[in-house]
Amino acid sequence: MATEGPCNMPKPGVFDFGNKAKQDARKETARQNHVARLSSLSSSKASSQGKHGADEKAQESKNILVSSEDGITKITFNRPAKKNAISLQMYFDIMLALKNASTDNSVITVFTVLLRRISVMCHHPWSRRTGDYYSSGNDLKNSINDAGEIQDIAISAKRLREFVDCFIDFPKPLVAVVNGPAVGIAVTLLGLFDAVYASDRCNVSYSIHPSRSDLGSLLFLYVSKDNGLRQEAAEMLLFGKKLTAREAWAQGLVTEVFPESTFETEVWTRLKTYAKLPPNAMRVSKELIRKHEKQKLHTVNAEECAAIRERLPIEEYTNALRNFLSRKAKL
Repeated sequence: MATEGPCNMPKPGVFDFGNKAKQDARKETARQNHVARLSSLSSSKASSQGKHGADEKAQESKNILVSSEDGITKITFNRPAKKNAISLQMYFDIMLALKNASTDNSVITVFTVLLRRISVMCHHPWSRRTGDYYSSGNDLKNSINDAGEIQDIAISAKRLREFVDCFIDFPKPLVAVVNGPAVGIAVTLLGLFDAVYASDRCNVSYSIHPSRSDLGSLLFLYVSKDNGLRQEAAEMLLFGKKLTAREAWAQGLVTEVFPESTFETEVWTRLKTYAKLPPNAMRVSKELIRKHEKQKLHTVNAEECAAIRERLPIEEYTNALRNFLSRKAKL
C-alpha cells in the first residue's frame, strides 16, 4: 500500500472477515514501516548535525582539542610553540569543554598534552626525547588589553575565579596525565583533580619572577595545608623551588609516577579500565568526597581573586611586565 501506490482493491464486505483481517494487517505493516522510516531520517539528521557541531568546535579551538572515546572525554593542550601557556581564549575553551563533558556520555574526563618528538642536547649529543610542557602557566599576554596596555585587574580576577570554579564543581572523575613540566596555575589545578598521573620526567614549580601572573597560589597553599603539606607548599610559592615527579608524589600532589618509556601505555590502559566502572556510582562517590570541602575551596578561590586586585597593580609587577613586552616587541 504505502510502498506500492494507491490501493485499487475493493473494500471487504462487513462479513468478509478473512479479507478484512488481511487488509488491517497490511495497514498496520505500512504504518509501522512509515514510523520506522521517519525515525531513521530524524536520527540521521540529528547525528549529522551533532557531528557538524563537534567539527566546528574542534576547528574553533585549535589550542584546546576535545575528543571522546571508550567512555573518556580527553581535553588536550595543543600550544607547544608557547609551551602550552594558557591564553585567554584557552580559558574560555577549557570552561566550555568542561561544561560539555559534565553532561556528555563519558565516564571520566582527562587533561593531557599532544606529545611530539624533538631533538634536544642532553648528556649524549642530540638524544631524542619528548620536549613538550604540560603547561607553563598563564600566558603573560592575558594581562594586556587590545590596546597593548595593562588590563584592568578586576577582569583578570573575575576570569580566574570562573575558571577555577569550573574545576571545583566538575561532577565526574577528573584526571591529569602529566608528561612534562607544569608551572603556576597548572600546578594549582592539579590539586583539584581526582587523580594525577605523571611521568618521571615531569616537574612542578611556581615562578617567582615579578612579571609572572601565576595566580592560584593561595588555593594551592590551602589544598596543600589540607593535606598536611603547608611547609613544602610554602617553599615552592616563596622561593620557587622545583619539585621532581617523585618529590611531588611524596608530598601528595601526584597520585602515581610512571617511567617515561611506559607512561602512555600504562596510564591509558588503566584509564580505559576505570571508564568501564559504573558511572553513577563514581559520581555519587565524588560528590560525597567533595561535599565538605567544596564550599571551602570556593571561599579560598574568592579570597585569592580579591587579593589579586591588591597584588598585581604594584610597581614591581607592572614594570617587569612592561619590560617583558618591550623585549618581545623588539624580537
